[in-house]
Amino acid sequence: MQIKPGVRLLAGHLDPAAQAVLLAEVLEAARSAPFRRHKTPGGKAMSVAMTALGPLGWVSDRAGYRYQPSHPDTGEAWPPMPQALLDLWRQATGLAVAPDSCLVNRYEAGARMGLHQDRDEADLSFPVVSVSLGDTAVFRLGGLSRRDPTASLRLASGDVLVLEGEGRLVHHGVDRILAGSSRLVPGGGRINLTLRRAGPVALDSPLPPPQDQRKA
Repeated sequence: MQIKPGVRLLAGHLDPAAQAVLLAEVLEAARSAPFRRHKTPGGKAMSVAMTALGPLGWVSDRAGYRYQPSHPDTGEAWPPMPQALLDLWRQATGLAVAPDSCLVNRYEAGARMGLHQDRDEADLSFPVVSVSLGDTAVFRLGGLSRRDPTASLRLASGDVLVLEGEGRLVHHGVDRILAGSSRLVPGGGRINLTLRRAGPVALDSPLPPPQDQRKA
């Protein structure tokens, strides 16, 4: 469903079984790359806890916003992305170039995300693909200017949102989480997975074949 030019919602794209499998893989990965609340350049801790999957992870501290290849606390490389996420990227975008970063956001009671643009990536022509797991989010969607009118949109567990083309740089954020709207995440809350192409495209960036096409 086209929400506005460059913004597509694939409602219920992941069925409950696929959601449960993906969540289990993400939470297992977070055991070696623990969730943390990054600090803004101004020194304020974010209300959303974050980790990452793939070659690059987004981090923030007094030095600014950036992508880096290792977890800030452990110094270890971020865990690899599950094949299901690579397949989803292909399905949602039609691209053969692999994403190199999956930002994992954990929203608990009171967590929110202010209006912002995703513009820390090397090539802004690549789309951003967002996957919702767990409690429903009241998502805020605006325009290219922070002063543009905004509208709210509810993103439920299994929904996939794609920002591409002229919608790639629209302002967006999360106003609040509807606690108890899903039983998927242990202890409640929402896990949001954001797939991106953060670094420059290299010759070794093509996607592997979908899992159902691989030989045993």
